[in-house]
Amino acid sequence: MDLRKSVEALWRIEAPQLIATLARRIGSLDIAEDLVSEAFVSALEQWPADGIPPRPGAWLMKTAWHKAIDRARREETARRKAPLLVAGHEGELADVADEALDPIPDDLLTMVFTTCHPVLSPESRVALTLRLFGGLTTDEVARAFLVPTATIGQRISRAKRTLAEARVPIEAPSAGELPERLRAVLDVLYAIFNEGYSASSGTNLVRADLAVEAMRMGRVLAGLSPTEPEVFGLVALMELQASRFRTRVDAAGIPVRLEDQDRRLWDRTLVEHGLSMLDRAFDLARPLGVFSLQAAISACHARAATFAVTDWVAILALYDALTQITRSPVVELNRAVAVLHVDGPEAALATTRPLLADRRMADYHLLGAVRGDILTRLGRHTEAAAELERAAELAPTRQERQLLLSRMAQALTPHNAGGQSSKEPPAQ
Repeated sequence: MDLRKSVEALWRIEAPQLIATLARRIGSLDIAEDLVSEAFVSALEQWPADGIPPRPGAWLMKTAWHKAIDRARREETARRKAPLLVAGHEGELADVADEALDPIPDDLLTMVFTTCHPVLSPESRVALTLRLFGGLTTDEVARAFLVPTATIGQRISRAKRTLAEARVPIEAPSAGELPERLRAVLDVLYAIFNEGYSASSGTNLVRADLAVEAMRMGRVLAGLSPTEPEVFGLVALMELQASRFRTRVDAAGIPVRLEDQDRRLWDRTLVEHGLSMLDRAFDLARPLGVFSLQAAISACHARAATFAVTDWVAILALYDALTQITRSPVVELNRAVAVLHVDGPEAALATTRPLLADRRMADYHLLGAVRGDILTRLGRHTEAAAELERAAELAPTRQERQLLLSRMAQALTPHNAGGQSSKEPPAQ
């Protein structure tokens, strides 16, 4: 077994919980991340000789906690806190291992509300939370949000510095603060879910661990905010999209087009629960918000027994409503797919043309994927192949690249023309 790969996998799984728990204990998000990173370095140094412990998360938590105590003792400003830190938690080092193995929703939820504090810009909130909560690298966060790596790195560093300088406490907001903080948290949770639904890098298209965590925290928020329609809209959206996880990729990990998915394998429990969450959102608000509208679009797919009977007219109407309240180019691209099925390929191609001039879409592989399929339907095979080849070059995962190259080959074979986008563009 490759130890480094095992430790990297553990980082994604364990780091968010470790950082959240440690940050609550010591009161510093930045220091908590450093300590957890040091614990993982210690693992790389010690595990080759000792072997991976039976409970690696517990080992990492105990190691990070020891390092927190050592750090407090070393720092002049913390001289008085060191004995209190040790004395106040006598016996806790024995218990901290067990605590690290069990999910502690309050810690993770508190961390998300902290990283979504109003003192930070919206972009910084998303970047910092996804970096810490998702255990993603800076490069992966950059890919997820279509911006340069250096820009994301600066946002994350600046966000940590801002939280420290503003002395933002690591605690959940009061009841009075909750509504204004909620939208930022919802945006972040959906960003995390989207990274799980369609990974921006790595060996797997789907990262179910991220998606499951986002859904779990969304449900916690729904319990805390029973009158907030967009919370229920977000939970509905995530659950309806997650219901397709079993059919998103084939046995080789290659993405499966929506029209080719075996809907009998969709998770009906998630579908039914998602639809009930959407009903709750409908009951609480008119007009619908961004997340509820997107959930309504996903519901159209979930209710269709086959791809052929999908209500594309309703989907297009929902996208029309969505474009009135958001300027996302990804939403515009999704709308083009609906236009394709309602008004035909010529109208759909025209819908995509303005996106070619949008700098945010310059490196977005799904733009070329959608345009390539539209051009194939129009019989413009050479142009279609060029679009699909460029999309393949931009694809963040090997599996997506493989599928797009296959689609390119099909585009150059007239009798294979047709089909739809190589991957469902995630509505945002």
